[in-house]
Parts: sequence; C-alpha cells; structure tokens
Amino acid sequence: MIENILQAIVGFVDILFVSKLGLIEVTAVGVANAILAVYIAIFMALGIGTSALIARAVGAGEFDKARDVARQSTMFSVYIGLIFGMVALIFAEPLLRLMGAEPRVLVDGVKYFRIVAIPSVFISLMLMFGNILRAYGDTKTPMKVSLWINILHVGLVYILIFGLWKFDGFGIEGAALATVIARITGTLALYYFIAQSRIAFSFLRSLRLERNSYTLPILKLSAPAAAERLIMRLGQVLYFGLIIRIGTETYAAHIIAGNIEVFSFMPGYGLAIAATILVGQNLGANRVKEARSYGLWTSAIAVIVMSFFGVILFFFSPWFATWFTQEENVIDMVATALRIDAFAQPALALSLVLAGALQGAGDTKSPMYSTAIGMFFIRVLGVYIFGLRLGMGIAGVWISIAIDLFIRAVYLLFRFINRSGSLLD
Repeated sequence: MIENILQAIVGFVDILFVSKLGLIEVTAVGVANAILAVYIAIFMALGIGTSALIARAVGAGEFDKARDVARQSTMFSVYIGLIFGMVALIFAEPLLRLMGAEPRVLVDGVKYFRIVAIPSVFISLMLMFGNILRAYGDTKTPMKVSLWINILHVGLVYILIFGLWKFDGFGIEGAALATVIARITGTLALYYFIAQSRIAFSFLRSLRLERNSYTLPILKLSAPAAAERLIMRLGQVLYFGLIIRIGTETYAAHIIAGNIEVFSFMPGYGLAIAATILVGQNLGANRVKEARSYGLWTSAIAVIVMSFFGVILFFFSPWFATWFTQEENVIDMVATALRIDAFAQPALALSLVLAGALQGAGDTKSPMYSTAIGMFFIRVLGVYIFGLRLGMGIAGVWISIAIDLFIRAVYLLFRFINRSGSLLD
C-alpha cells in the first residue's frame, strides 16, 4: 500500500508541475496518459497471472517452478513492451486524434506520448519485476525501490520542466523524460534484487522465444485479467472522448479531480494486491478458510481507509483544486466531481479488493464481466446521457462513475462469497 501511495504522489506532482504550464498542457498529458493507461493495463494483467502462479508455487515450497514462471513472464513482458513501443512510434498522432484532442492539445500530447510510450518495454518490465518480488513474498523491496525512484523522479521532473540556473528546461517534454529515466532506473534496480533471491533467473535467457509448461497457465490466467483491464481502459478512452466534447476546461477539471482522488484509490489498489497474494498463497497451501477470511478482511480494511479519504475529499476538495489552477470555474468543477466521488469510496474499495481476491482464487472472469458491463452499459452510457445530452457536465460524469462502482461492488461481493463457499464445500 505504501508503494502505491508513493506512486500516487509522483503522479500528483507531475500534474501539479504541468498545471503551472497551463490547462492545455494538463489536457495534453491527460489525453496521452489515457492511451498509455491501455498499455499499462495490459502489462499489469500479465502480472496477475504471474502473481497467482508464483504465489501458489512459493506457498507450496516449489521455488524452481516459481523461477520458471518468472523467467517466462519476463519474456512475455519484453516482447509485448517492444510491440507497444512500435505502436507509439508509428500511430501516436492518429491515436490522440481518435481521443478527440483539438489541434492545440494535439501538438503537446504527441510529443509527450511518444517520449513516454516508445520505451514501453521498461514499463512492462518494471511492473513485472515488481509483481515477481511481491508474489515471492518480498513486498518491502519494491516499496524501497519505488521510494528512491520517486524521489529521483520528483527532482528530475522539476528540473527538466522548469530548468535550473542557465538551463531553461524542456517544458512538457521534460515531464516525459523524467518519467522515462525513473522507469529505466526502477527496472534495473528491481531486477538486481530478483537476482539476489531464491527465484533468480538469467535475463538474457528469458529473451529466448520458447514455450514451456507454464506458458499456457500464465496466458490462461492473464487473458481474462487483460481483457478486464483492456475493457476498462478502452471504456475510459471512450468516455474521456465524450468529456473532451463537453469542453477542454471540463476535461482538465476531470484530470485534476482524478489526480487528487488517486490518493484514496491507491490504498485500495495496494490492498487488492495483498488480497491477490494472500488468497493465492493460502489456496496453494490448501488453507481455504484462511483464504476466504483474508479476502473479506482486506475488503473491510479498504472500506474503512477509503471512507476516511472520502470525508477528506468532500470537505477539502476546493482547496485541493487551488493547488492546480486559480480559475474559479475549473475549481468549482473539481470540487463537484470530488464531492460526488466521496460517497462512492466504499464501493470503489470493495470493487478493487474483491477483484484482487477473486483473481488470487483463480477467478479472473468475474472481474472482467463486471468491468465490461459497468464500463460500457453504465459508465460510458451514463456520461453520454447525463454529461452530454442532459447538460449536467462534470456532475453527470462522476454520477455515472459512482453508479458503476456501486453495482460492481455488489456483484463482486456476491461472486466472492459464492466462490469461497464452493471451495469450502
């Protein structure tokens, strides 16, 4: 959880610094990151299958199996990262046009996206190496690495955006360069610590295109998770495009609100990772009751923690907004979005953690179904009806998000109780 909070701080600082350049730059980064989120979703999904298999192998004391899974997953990460990097190189401008970026946003958006997305292999590897260490049971090392690269990133992003002494800085391109340097550093550091563990493997050997007995299990577990995250991010691309149609200021306000909300989101995401690992390890050791208890307890903790953050969001949202902009209209929109979101925090907590618990139990399809239905039939449709057709603006956008989260939470709770009950029987 601490690791995810640190990552949230970096994203917060990025947008905070970029906002000093102007709302156009905030929108450009937001549009580029919406597409990059599709990349990251797929990279993270591959880590879901890897985490589940390694956690079970470690729980059963089968370290050779865990090592082979880690090596095979690294091979997938390298080649998928290279493919997505080529997509960014060739199709950056068409992708941002598809998002609905207007010409003045498009110029900065393409620059930013190409710099951060062409070296996508470092995104995929850093995420995978972090998953490998956490599934192995070492959660402290990824946290420490995250701390140091985040400190590096924050220092670099300021210098590369605004400059220092006689160096004038690169503006929005500087923000992208700082991100890339931090990711390369994090990738190298995480692999170094894997090389010191009981599941150490040769990186060069992992680059060989070969199929082993773990190829299909990794893909089988990862495919539904990849579909879930891909559906989620493609849905976001669709409703982000709808928000851009409402107006550039509205989209900038949405990006700022989301950047502030991430502080409540990240503890839930951290607990979701914990639920995946704890449920997976206990099922691997045939401790079904403990697996169910861990899933429910981590969900309860997430609800409490994120509800507390919801209270903070409700009362302090206008003040948070002033950190990014002094335009009253944008401040009001950010406050409206966050106050609606404050009431949805318990549902968001349950959605995140129960999805992780189900994935740890090997059920990667239920989260996928809930995401598909919630994203396209509730969120995207809701943004179109409430935000555009009824003219509710940003309030309509965030009401749609809240409805989606509550329905998803109820469904996933029902599925986890039934799933764990069937295992006990």
